[in-house]
Amino acid sequence: MKISLCILASAMLLATPVMAQSSQNNATTAAPNVQSAASTASMHKEGEWRASKLVGVNVYNNSNEKIGDINDLILDSSGRVANVVIGVGGFLGMGEHNVAVTFDQLKFAKEPVKTVSNDGAGKTGNAGSTSTTGSASTSAQRSDNWYPDHVVLNANKDQLKKMPEFKY
Repeated sequence: MKISLCILASAMLLATPVMAQSSQNNATTAAPNVQSAASTASMHKEGEWRASKLVGVNVYNNSNEKIGDINDLILDSSGRVANVVIGVGGFLGMGEHNVAVTFDQLKFAKEPVKTVSNDGAGKTGNAGSTSTTGSASTSAQRSDNWYPDHVVLNANKDQLKKMPEFKY
């Protein structure tokens, strides 16, 4: 009996390095796949936007009228954006109506909204500076591309206000 226990213990001691070596080999063969996936995901690519930067982006209609802003992004279980929650109406968040639209209904614009200034009506005392109507930014392009300048949705405020309110 003692001899069989000694043989069993010796066999276990000899097998332990073999098992450890095979698990290390599995780990090293799996590691390059994880590392290669991590290296491609570690850099910002053109056309990718940070979700935190999309929240708050202004939403305009096809007539360049501001109709709301993005309040939230709803993801499905695969990580794709299923819906975009847009806040419509209200003032300083009071009385705002949240509606959900599908991501594919939105067109993302990198350049600022183009508005027309009134012929000299917006001139101020500063050297040649004019103001434009609407809430457009200047025509200079941003140097970052972490989020679009604005979003265009083919709808008007009244249509969005009539949509069912999105509930969390």
